[in-house]
Amino acid sequence: MKLAGRVTIYHSLAFWLGTAAIVTGVGFHLPDFIAARNMHFMMSSMPMSKLMLCGMGLIVTGIGMTTYGLFPARNEKAKNLSGAYQLHTLDNARLSWAHWQLVIVLCLALVVDVMKPATLGFVMPGMRREYGITASTASLLALSAMIGTTAGSVLWGILADRFGRRGSILLAALIFISTCICGTMPTFEWNLCMCFIMGLSAGGLLPIVFALLAEMTPARHRGWLSVLMGGLGTAGGYLAASGAAAWLEPIFSWRILWLLNLPTGLLVVLLSRFIPESPRFLLHEGHVAEAKHNLDRFGIELVPAPSDAKAETTSHATEFKQLFHKPYAVLTLTVCFYGVAWGLVNWGFLTWLPSILRDFLHMDGKIANRLLAKSALFAVPGCLLVAWLYGFWSSKRTMILFAVGTAAVLSGFAVFKPGVNPALFSLMTVLLLIGLSGMIAMLSPYSVELYPTKLRASGGGVTASSSKVGGVVGPSAVALIMTAFPGLAIPALSLATPLLLAAMALWVTGKETSGKRLEELQETAPAIETSG
Repeated sequence: MKLAGRVTIYHSLAFWLGTAAIVTGVGFHLPDFIAARNMHFMMSSMPMSKLMLCGMGLIVTGIGMTTYGLFPARNEKAKNLSGAYQLHTLDNARLSWAHWQLVIVLCLALVVDVMKPATLGFVMPGMRREYGITASTASLLALSAMIGTTAGSVLWGILADRFGRRGSILLAALIFISTCICGTMPTFEWNLCMCFIMGLSAGGLLPIVFALLAEMTPARHRGWLSVLMGGLGTAGGYLAASGAAAWLEPIFSWRILWLLNLPTGLLVVLLSRFIPESPRFLLHEGHVAEAKHNLDRFGIELVPAPSDAKAETTSHATEFKQLFHKPYAVLTLTVCFYGVAWGLVNWGFLTWLPSILRDFLHMDGKIANRLLAKSALFAVPGCLLVAWLYGFWSSKRTMILFAVGTAAVLSGFAVFKPGVNPALFSLMTVLLLIGLSGMIAMLSPYSVELYPTKLRASGGGVTASSSKVGGVVGPSAVALIMTAFPGLAIPALSLATPLLLAAMALWVTGKETSGKRLEELQETAPAIETSG
């Protein structure tokens, strides 16, 4: 094991050789992309070169090596030492510069995570033209990516609970880098395959980021910081996607939007030295020395409990199943339904919004992209309101308020007609983005607060995957509705209904978390876990 700064790499040679192999493999795809510049980067008629195939082999090998380098061998007899230390020292700490560094890096990771699925709506028009495919066929791209993110959220959540938060973030970022070759695929079928893998990696970042932040942030600051980061990450991701589409797509075609995975993924890897492993996770696994090392960076002392606590053997066999058993089953189903309702709107409505602007409102593609980019920019300040309400008013009631408000905005979209004032449409888009970014900004922080340490990333992963289920169903469902009922009215109203039902379910079964310590929230489940 090697401590590189504050990043634990268990087999550093394998990790760095694997990283080099991934980057080299990606580089082997770029000559073919550059060669197509005289055809405005249209590669649909180009065969898959031997250099590209060799690059794919390097990428697969590199992923295997980095996985081996990041994760230690499991110790099934590890002792849970969480109860032997006073974790309220972490909850009562002041926010330091180290905390803000962590928030900034994790926020950038969220921007990268959100940016890629948000890009789907912007690549579809250009992809349809290049491959000569219909809207229904193009929707398979979103379906493939969303299935990947759905599976990735669950898979990476389990991985983070088994092997650690930080290593799982790094692995997700490296796989994310490798999928930038989606932008060089010569056929639509290859795009479907690569975008599934891209979704698998992108879906993994969300639950881990919020689990790690919840476990590192003082209790009184956890709510508003998590939601602010989530809101800025969501709005920033959509802004980055729409901005890149408006700025780079006219020059390098839609393919550049996938190739951006390389610099954005590398940014997460390079900044990983500011991402420590969660002390709560380390104590749960019995790694006291590493927990102390990571807390030193935040100026926090790990204080032993007044009386000796019994060390419990950590069992990993049935952890995931506990999410669907008492006392967590009702809460899991409630937040998942909330996630599905959000996903139907976000992926079902926003994915088709660029096409709606062009086809239904007869707006030029460049103007439509600029309009959406400006709307996303204006929506960013709304994140401050969401964070304040969630952290200082009520987590449960704020989630309900934004679900109902977003449903109301969708009802407003239902009355729009062709030739509508672009300024009014832009205002409604801003309100929709504020509502949606607020909902997703709260969903993950809220879900990870509900579960104990050994279930936190898995629970967050299941909840995150529920939001992607709407992405699996939403684009195709909205495409069918738009075909049967042209215009905005029926699609908008059909998506507003699940939001209202989710708000009602949360009102009845939801749990207030604002300002409470993680350990305090788990006092209702002593039979499963007594430490947060």
